[in-house]
Amino acid sequence: QVQLVESGGGLVQAGDSLRLSCAASGRTFSRNAMGWFRQAPGKERESVSAMSPSGGNIYYADSVKGRFTISRDNAKNTVYLQMNSLIPEDTAVYYCAARSSVVPTTYSSSYDYWGQGTQVTVSS
Repeated sequence: QVQLVESGGGLVQAGDSLRLSCAASGRTFSRNAMGWFRQAPGKERESVSAMSPSGGNIYYADSVKGRFTISRDNAKNTVYLQMNSLIPEDTAVYYCAARSSVVPTTYSSSYDYWGQGTQVTVSS
């Protein structure tokens, strides 16, 4: 069983930065691919970024490429999402997710564990 707790969300202005953190419990973190997803009001949940345990395989949605950076610290059981140059369209609840596989994927149904989400609001 893996429990995930996100933190770092908040209200910022366009152009600002935020760093989200996701702390994982359990002893399998170093073997879990991790993903960040977001869901805006009235929209479906979408993949933002995903990362293999070693960091050798990373995915970014086109909408965040060049602005967001995913990273992880396996010693701390934590995955991060550094978000720069935020725009109002980034406003959403952000979720981290873990899957019982080393292969990252953009499909939310492939993830086994989810955090409770953290709100990110970007004002114009």
